[in-house]
Amino acid sequence: MSTGGHRVIHGDCTVALRDLARDSFLVDAVVTDPPYHLASIVARLGSPDAAPIQSGATGAYARASAGFMGQQWDGGDIAFRPDTWRRVYDVMKPGAHLVAFSATKGYHRMACAIEDAGFEIRDMLAWLYGTGFPKSHNLDGEWDGWGTAMKPGIEPIVFAQKPISEDSIVANVARWGVGAINIDGCRIHADDAQGGTYTVRRFAPGAEVNRNGAWKQDEAFEGEMKPGRWPANVLHDGSEEVLAAFAAFGDDKGAVAPVHRRNADKFRNVYNGSFVGNIDEAGSTFQGDSGTAARFFYSSKATQGERIFECRTCGAHTVGKPPCGHDDLRTHPTVKPLSLMQWLVTLICPPGGLVLDPFAGTGTTAAAARAAGMQSLSIEADENHVRDIAVRLGMPANDLIETTVESYPVHHGLQREMFA
Repeated sequence: MSTGGHRVIHGDCTVALRDLARDSFLVDAVVTDPPYHLASIVARLGSPDAAPIQSGATGAYARASAGFMGQQWDGGDIAFRPDTWRRVYDVMKPGAHLVAFSATKGYHRMACAIEDAGFEIRDMLAWLYGTGFPKSHNLDGEWDGWGTAMKPGIEPIVFAQKPISEDSIVANVARWGVGAINIDGCRIHADDAQGGTYTVRRFAPGAEVNRNGAWKQDEAFEGEMKPGRWPANVLHDGSEEVLAAFAAFGDDKGAVAPVHRRNADKFRNVYNGSFVGNIDEAGSTFQGDSGTAARFFYSSKATQGERIFECRTCGAHTVGKPPCGHDDLRTHPTVKPLSLMQWLVTLICPPGGLVLDPFAGTGTTAAAARAAGMQSLSIEADENHVRDIAVRLGMPANDLIETTVESYPVHHGLQREMFA
């Protein structure tokens, strides 16, 4: 059975990546949501031989010792280890990009690990949302009203790149097909960003100052302004809370404060001639387009209809809640929205390219790659989630799982039998 260009490796990603690198297996992009390691308390308090937990009145430590939302896969430090990301690095084409989600308190450790593995950190993307719930231990008595945590409203995303192997980005793209990002494919479309033509008057070659002290501008150049705003490093979930925060700046502002009229530094110490008194800007106005969240890509958090559910009572396994009506359901607690992952895949992967997700979970990256017309390779250690990926892609798990990676000849990450 054809898998439509999507395969899954069931196992430890560090072992699988080592085998892939050994066989010169190369991918075009990596989009992943690794463990956030919010459950480090598991190692200290949740092991079988740990001392009894003194959970206190709220039971917070007892709950945390069972792992994030009861899932112990989020413990450990695999996403904080440079050797993990070096394995990822080794299976990427020169110039290929990586995006990886993180939690705010662990972002620095993951970003440093990625950089130490050899990647160049290009940026940090920020996904803003309004539905986070504060996990705070509230104090009583004389400290009533005090707590231990703020409400989460952002997930930082590492945006990194494997260094190019050629003399320039253009040469790297020509050889490997990667190294640039898809600006036009990820523009933010809005009513006030429709594009059109523009005309710019520039100094003609050899132009001279006229008697009024101004430069002669006798050549005009026409250009095309493409529809949609340039993609930014801010993304959001479209919630009322986030929209209200942006709307506080007003609909007509592209900055928090106006840019005031002033003499620019570059004109300050020039001779008494035509440049004297020149300014950078014609008045105290706001720069840019509208200041609302419409400038940025938005994607609501994953809905129930996007999640994979398994009923432990009757065995139903479906996209969205099963119709059986039972309450004992298993689902992944941190699924990312499909539209968000598709935007990221489109941003960094060339059309028809191969996207790797070494921490696949329930396969949102694979589904996003399919929706964007790309191939995907997912690596997942949890058997339940491997079955989730199969359900999400609508394929039998046995047809989707790749068990003998080394049996497929590979040359520079081109299309291969593995994805036939």
